[in-house]
Amino acid sequence: MGNIRSFRDLHVYSSAMDGTMEIFEITKEIPKAETYSMVDQIRRSSRSVCANLGEA
Repeated sequence: MGNIRSFRDLHVYSSAMDGTMEIFEITKEIPKAETYSMVDQIRRSSRSVCANLGEA
């Protein structure tokens, strides 16, 4: 394990970011009728993981 200078250097952060990007791609396939309810909530919650790691 190398030097950690930022939260972006953490393995858990990079895994969370990869998951967020994957979720974004998957939610593109959900019908447009759900865009402003379910899709929005799913995307915001996935980004929240990365934001919380950064704040910690």
